[in-house]
Amino acid sequence: MEKMSISQIVDGIGLSKYTFKIYFLIGFALLFCGFDYMVVSYTMPQMTKEWSLSKVQTGSLASWSLIGLMIGGIIAGVISDRIGRKKTLAFFCLLFSLLTFPIYFVHSFEAFALLRILSGIGFGAVIPVAVTMLSESSPTKNRGYFTSSIMSFYVLGWVVAGIAAIYIVPAYGWRVCYLVGGMPIIYAFILLFVLPESSHWLLGKGREIDAIQEIIHMEITAKGQAGKYAPGSLVIPPPPSKVGVSAIFSVDYRKTTIALWIIYFMGSVVIYGINGWLPTLLVGKGYGLVKGYSFAVLQNVFGMIGGICTGYAADKIGRRINVIFGWVFTAAAILLLGIALNQWQVVICGMLVGLAMNWGLSGTQPLLAEGYPTEFRTTGVSWAQAFGRVGGFFGPIAAGYVQQLGVGFRGIFIFFAVPAVIAAFIALFFIAETRGKSIENIAGIKA
Repeated sequence: MEKMSISQIVDGIGLSKYTFKIYFLIGFALLFCGFDYMVVSYTMPQMTKEWSLSKVQTGSLASWSLIGLMIGGIIAGVISDRIGRKKTLAFFCLLFSLLTFPIYFVHSFEAFALLRILSGIGFGAVIPVAVTMLSESSPTKNRGYFTSSIMSFYVLGWVVAGIAAIYIVPAYGWRVCYLVGGMPIIYAFILLFVLPESSHWLLGKGREIDAIQEIIHMEITAKGQAGKYAPGSLVIPPPPSKVGVSAIFSVDYRKTTIALWIIYFMGSVVIYGINGWLPTLLVGKGYGLVKGYSFAVLQNVFGMIGGICTGYAADKIGRRINVIFGWVFTAAAILLLGIALNQWQVVICGMLVGLAMNWGLSGTQPLLAEGYPTEFRTTGVSWAQAFGRVGGFFGPIAAGYVQQLGVGFRGIFIFFAVPAVIAAFIALFFIAETRGKSIENIAGIKA
């Protein structure tokens, strides 16, 4: 009996309705996740005024959910690698929706912070599971595109949050934005009943019959018919000597883990810091609420474009060169925004910043998913992202502190350019190339 790996079967089918079914189901989960995360950036000025907050407290409004993101990332990997990708994604999608709408009723900084931490657990869990599922469901030659561009849905959620705030906040007040954020509760049940489970995960758990059934479903969805696969017909990769958290720090994966953690930390300082503060900075610079919010929304529209472009580039020029380019591009765009002198310069440079920083961070996603084998892939992805959230937490707060030192508009953007340069440096010297290698053969590649 000739045996085949799941990657060979997926590559033989190529791009299909099945690929895009998973892509869009996961994508909408990330869109809702992105809306609920970013809506705080568009309600910061109103909460600051209502609760008489300092600059540091204002910056922390965008940071509390990052604590939850860290917790969610830490636990999601272990849960997903144990009970499956689909169940984990659906549960945490339900969690962040349920914990967003009660913010409508809060009347204190402390209550807001608590709810944002708890809802952030859902954000932190959904993102790494989404990236992992796409990496395990995409053809090898297109894997970089799908694992990178899926984050464009997350950024689309930021765009929708900004557009919603422009219309909702002036007419109904900032609290109604959080009622809207709780509406996608029903989508968690759609995921549970419609989203397929990862056949790689099923096979890794010794459930070959279930994996074969999923492969048959995939072929029928893609081609209208399926081949015959008897038990024992799939290549089962040898189990790793370690799994879970201990595995990502084992001798074979330690260097990969540390490098990815640093890149994601620095990238999160940049992207969460700038996105958390930009609407408030622009309003403070005299552009007004609608205009300042519109500039920030436009930046995120170009962020979506950056997420799509980086996936295409990752498959063409390679993951490593793409990430280096992305973070160098980010540093340059940030510095240009800092020296912008008029409205049109702010608009153009803001678009470049959105394009560049999402190019860099989304381009890092394939490296996370391709650095570890199936048995602890989500653990590797989620822990790298969880550590990155530490940077995302301190970025907005540090930016608030830097502003209190009196560095001005230009100085704050110099501050944000530094971590982008560090991320590019780490990618240059410590990242291995994985383009064109199957999901079964990439883990543990040395730089």
